[in-house]
Amino acid sequence: MTGRKFRYIIETNSIKSQEKEDHRLKEYTAGKHWKLEKRQHIMETAYRLFSEKGIIPVSITEVAEASGVGRATVFRYFSTKAELVIATGAWLWQDYIEAHNALLSPEELTKMTGAERLRFYLESFLDLYRNHPGILRFNYDFNSYLRHETESEEEKSPYLNIVKILGVQFHELYERGLRDGTLNTDISEREMFSATFHIMLAAATRYAVGLVMVFDDSDPENELVMLEKALLREFVRE
Repeated sequence: MTGRKFRYIIETNSIKSQEKEDHRLKEYTAGKHWKLEKRQHIMETAYRLFSEKGIIPVSITEVAEASGVGRATVFRYFSTKAELVIATGAWLWQDYIEAHNALLSPEELTKMTGAERLRFYLESFLDLYRNHPGILRFNYDFNSYLRHETESEEEKSPYLNIVKILGVQFHELYERGLRDGTLNTDISEREMFSATFHIMLAAATRYAVGLVMVFDDSDPENELVMLEKALLREFVRE
């Protein structure tokens, strides 16, 4: 599959369902900032509770009480618990992606080679482990919830759109590497994106959640750095 076709699939995935949800939310908030702020407050409260107790045990009633609003108010913003969970996950990841991207100015990004941009991308997974393990722990529970509690692509569309954003950004670095010759483009864009995303996220998450036995003389961060270097050796041209 070509890079352009891969990008097209990512960009068009779940667009109609997301537009439908955006329209419903806009109708309710009607440009009133306090309503958007209340929705944000509910999501932040939900994230705190989900992180502390797990997603399954936390009820909408508990989220409402902790947020200082009525149960009906939560349902005005999120028609189901699944919608709240997915919106919270989408907000969390979008917020992190924007913060990580902001570490570089547009001028710095323009000057970087494809290989340098790939290294910056991989560094985000190390940063998550070092500085934001709570996001990784939430994501572990979140992925399990998606598998067992949601049925349709429409329900998952806010989260899938975050993957779309990552895919578009990866397309840009891959195209840069194609032009400047710093990436091994014998490996397809889709294969490179899937491998880097799933391998690094899975490894960082397993360490953050405690699914990997860590010996007294071992350092999970060093092992993640070794994994990053192995991926760079695979995908970067010397």
